[in-house]
Amino acid sequence: QEGFCMMCIMEAHVNQVLYSSGSTIRPTAVSSVLTVRIEQHFRPDRQEDAHEFLHCTVDAMQTACLSRSSNLDISSQETTIIHQIFEGFLRSRVTCLSCRAVSNSYEALLNVPLDIKAASSVTTALEDSVKPEQLSGENAYKCGKCDKMVAAFKRFTVHRSPRVLTACLKRFEGFTGRKISTVVECPEYLDLQPYVSQTAGEPLLYTLYAVLLHSGVSSRAGHYFCYTKYPYLSMQASNGLWYKMNDESVDACGFNTVLGQQAYLLFYVR
Repeated sequence: QEGFCMMCIMEAHVNQVLYSSGSTIRPTAVSSVLTVRIEQHFRPDRQEDAHEFLHCTVDAMQTACLSRSSNLDISSQETTIIHQIFEGFLRSRVTCLSCRAVSNSYEALLNVPLDIKAASSVTTALEDSVKPEQLSGENAYKCGKCDKMVAAFKRFTVHRSPRVLTACLKRFEGFTGRKISTVVECPEYLDLQPYVSQTAGEPLLYTLYAVLLHSGVSSRAGHYFCYTKYPYLSMQASNGLWYKMNDESVDACGFNTVLGQQAYLLFYVR
């Protein structure tokens, strides 16, 4: 592909990583296009958000996949390799409490935001996210069958699960940027089956292979580093080693060390 191609840049970066065992590399191919091609609002030497960077990078890779195509409908755009890996679908179901009529709507799911203010674990946060919400009073639902505003229940579920599940723990408060420092338990193996639209079926198992963390007290200052598992496809903890990746420093560690951290982004593979 001629011109800028985020997929090509990421391919070159991954190849450089795989063939640079035992040495430190600088991802200059990515950082050099950060403010021009990935996100114009990013600024060098200023604290930026890792979740926003991930979102912008995935968008840029999606754009690269579509560069030779024009006038594609939304369904066709969602068949790229990026969507095949990262995309799932979320179902919103509203049930009228008067006539019991059901209305479903669907939206693409590229990452799962989890509220952690009242959650001690990822599974608790997932359970809270799929609990039915009552719509009444000022938030009443306009039922097409009843043709009036009525009380209803609304519930979100995962309708189609992605191959790679990215979860973002909502650590930063909107206006102040203050960080929620709660330690949230992150299971190494996650069964997504209880949170999908069709709960009957075989377990939908994911294994955790990377955790990104933020050190600091707010979204405006601090430092990002991560823990990664290698080999990440191993389903047996004894066959996979965890490493703390902190700039030029790489240190082996046990999963118990990962458990005690203030996780921000979680990466699971099915």
